[in-house]
Amino acid sequence: MLISLTVGKVDAGIAILLTEDRRLIEFPSILLPQGISSGSIVDIQVSRNNSAELAAATAFSQLQEEIYTQFGINAPTKPQLRIRNATQTSVVLEWDPINLATASLRSLTLYRNKAKSGSIPNPTTYTTTKISGLAVDSPYSFHLVLKTSAGTYTSDEVTVHTQKMTDLSGITVCPGVMPPDVRENLEITLQRIGAKPLQDFVRIDTTHFVCTEGRGQAWERATEMNIPVVRPEWVEACEREGRIVGVRGYYLNADPRSRPALRPRPQAPPAQQQQQQQQQQQQQQQPPQPPAAPQKNSLDHVAAAAAGSPDPSQAAAAAEQKDLPQQPDTTQSTDDVTGKEERSLSPAADSGEKGKKASSTSTSPNPQPPRPPATSKDESSDDIGATTPSKEFDDVPI
Repeated sequence: MLISLTVGKVDAGIAILLTEDRRLIEFPSILLPQGISSGSIVDIQVSRNNSAELAAATAFSQLQEEIYTQFGINAPTKPQLRIRNATQTSVVLEWDPINLATASLRSLTLYRNKAKSGSIPNPTTYTTTKISGLAVDSPYSFHLVLKTSAGTYTSDEVTVHTQKMTDLSGITVCPGVMPPDVRENLEITLQRIGAKPLQDFVRIDTTHFVCTEGRGQAWERATEMNIPVVRPEWVEACEREGRIVGVRGYYLNADPRSRPALRPRPQAPPAQQQQQQQQQQQQQQQPPQPPAAPQKNSLDHVAAAAAGSPDPSQAAAAAEQKDLPQQPDTTQSTDDVTGKEERSLSPAADSGEKGKKASSTSTSPNPQPPRPPATSKDESSDDIGATTPSKEFDDVPI
């Protein structure tokens, strides 16, 4: 389409063009032919560029799709909080790196028991924190609150219970400079008490730095992080006491005499005592044996006869004598004690004694009466039945 326009005025790069119906159009003078002035008539041809219009629309749609994909689909996620380690008075918390998507970070705050504990410094760099000064054997709850330009996101709440003084599983040791044998004993002791394995380097969850010499990069880092630097004897003291022991007397420069007295180390029983214990266990496992038959010619039977107590062996001998035919006895009767002694003898010895008495009675015209049993002046009723025989029984064959 061709249009004829009249130049009305040219000023400061702008030309005023007049249409046939007296309308004013501002037109850049740089697009007009040279030498144009007021009153000049110019013809301008106008047409639509469809191809360029379609290309511009396509590019604009692609730009909108990119903006939606980058800023409309991805959104920040809530922090994933968890417990890394717990001791008697401290807790180490850790979380995954925070995902902000396209939003900008405003703050990351830690809450303890639903109360604000403090803000995490540099939350995009650090993913752990240590909470100290807690009470022993007490429950606690923690959660994180992430504030971004896209909204606020709260993590799940985690609960933890601080350990008792007798729980040594929270001890986390990083070793320093020490002899190889001392390091080996330290590893064995940590295994016995159920503590964490030795760490290769100092970390935020390191509870103690154990060494015998204060030097090295690990020692310097432990000093910067205010981690207690103690000697290996501290771990042994915890094992002997069965609880956490104070570290003041186990610093590298501490006086060993300032350490509190410890319980004596339990000693293994000697080999002889172990054998005796094994024999006792074997005897307990064996079935009980019946009691042995009493011996007839023992001093106990003699003492029982002197005390006048009945004797099972004497009763058995008397029963046997009743079954035998009666024989005339030419010996002179003796006292009860002598009779009891003779009955306590065996049948063979009894027959021999009777033969000796018969011969002595027949040859001796004046037989001597038997001697009464001699008693001590200090003898009392408490000595009746004692196992030690008196003088009257010294000549009795045993």
